[in-house]
Amino acid sequence: MAKLTAKYEVLYIINPAQGEEGIAALVEKFKAIVEEFGTLTSIEEWGNRKLAYPINDLTEGYYVHMTCDAKPGFPAEADRIFKITEGVLRSLITAVEE
Repeated sequence: MAKLTAKYEVLYIINPAQGEEGIAALVEKFKAIVEEFGTLTSIEEWGNRKLAYPINDLTEGYYVHMTCDAKPGFPAEADRIFKITEGVLRSLITAVEE
């Protein structure tokens, strides 16, 4: 029988130039996307951290880590939205084995 939901970890980095309001808006946007596909288990805002290497001449980024239970279509749609959203530097979606 096919799985109806799976566990995922999502990590994304936001450009800190978005400002506090812009960052909060993006976090809420991605929370809503997760809740559309399943349930949000936890969200941790790690804040501004130094990047391992410069991205678009930036040396810092605002990190957000989420865990969720979602339908199998979630990773593809979330990845598509991360790529077209201005202000997101990098994202990573990982399926967690149970």
